[in-house]
Amino acid sequence: MMNQKEIVIIGGGLAGCEAAWQAANRDCRVRLYDMKPKKFSPAHQSANLAELVCSNSLRASDTASAVGLLKEEMRRLDSLIMRSAAATAVPAGRALAVDRELFAAAVTREIEGHPLIEVVREEIGKLPEATGSPVILATGPLTSGTMAESVSRLTGREGLSFYDAIAPIVLAESLDMNIIYQRSRYDEGPGDYLNCPMDRETYRVFVTELSQGDYMPLKEFEEARYFEGCLPIEVMCARGDNTLRFGPMKPVGLPDPRTGRDPYAVVQLRKENLAGTHYNMVGFQTKLTYSAQKRIFRLIPGMVNAEFARMGSIHRNTFVCAPEVLEPSLQMKARPDLLLAGQLSGVEGYVESTAMGILAGINAARILQKRPAVVPPPDTAMGALVSHLTRSDPRHFQPSNVNFGLFPACDLQVPKKQRGQIRSEIALASLTAWLATLAL
Repeated sequence: MMNQKEIVIIGGGLAGCEAAWQAANRDCRVRLYDMKPKKFSPAHQSANLAELVCSNSLRASDTASAVGLLKEEMRRLDSLIMRSAAATAVPAGRALAVDRELFAAAVTREIEGHPLIEVVREEIGKLPEATGSPVILATGPLTSGTMAESVSRLTGREGLSFYDAIAPIVLAESLDMNIIYQRSRYDEGPGDYLNCPMDRETYRVFVTELSQGDYMPLKEFEEARYFEGCLPIEVMCARGDNTLRFGPMKPVGLPDPRTGRDPYAVVQLRKENLAGTHYNMVGFQTKLTYSAQKRIFRLIPGMVNAEFARMGSIHRNTFVCAPEVLEPSLQMKARPDLLLAGQLSGVEGYVESTAMGILAGINAARILQKRPAVVPPPDTAMGALVSHLTRSDPRHFQPSNVNFGLFPACDLQVPKKQRGQIRSEIALASLTAWLATLAL
């Protein structure tokens, strides 16, 4: 039975774990439900909490970028996910990437070891009845059908969905390092990425085979609605022969040390673990069949004998129409004791999902303590995401990664290259002032 004097969190992913951490660190008892290991979604494999299923990258670290700024804001809010990521980071150039297994184990250890958090390994198939205490729903992009139906009954609207693809992981020992070279874009020295160079003819053959490859069809009742920031590689290929060369296979700033020139195209591989035994194919999310992936991806120079630890795949993402159903506090308009966190709330990406977990955890604690819910300032990265969720036109709402286009208009009379840094300084000053009010 659910205790009326505790916060219930359903879902032990990034957002759920972060929400639990934030609430417990505000002296609230938390009961965190996660269905693993009794039941796994199609994309999950580990019994640990906070399992990363799509990529091991948390993207750019520079605070002059919107996502780098968001991560800094989260650190200042004592984010468990940011702390665990720092402790399990792997080299990734200017990005923050982690060893997935070590990362999930670190988060699990912290959550299970917290004296105010009880982890219950059990699936909750529908929304619990209102008891007066807060409930956070953080079941993620693969929310079960029964839970999605429960949410739809509450909102009076069918949940929206789009499809997100997973990139393959290749074994390092199967790569030909006589062809592949190590370099990060524009960096001097070896860098953190492995690069598979293509000349014009090799690229043309690759694109032709990719365009003709077999892929897993959607079911009759499914509609393909892909997130623009994570398109399957074959979908990008269908948009034009050179689309990949201006996207994930962009060769600029990656000169081949053997020639001193940029190749015609490049496939980049990023470390998947600290040991460097596994590499992720950067930007190669795909819905190709497994056999097609092996055949086509082995056409890439240096990968002729590639062995795959994980093939690419496709999965459904589920989210609500946030402008219609959510308050800026992440409380449901139809049921204020219920908060949404993570991708289900309408954001996209690991970092953004975690940030919404932070806000949901803070507000759940405040609700339990009979204090007013709070909303971060709109000129912060967190506040900009909340504004996107709750102030967008519901007729055209789509999930979004954090970007400076979500921020309030600001006439910055400085060169374009300096604008990100100026926005970052404004945001962090605003966040500092807001945090001072939370302590009152």
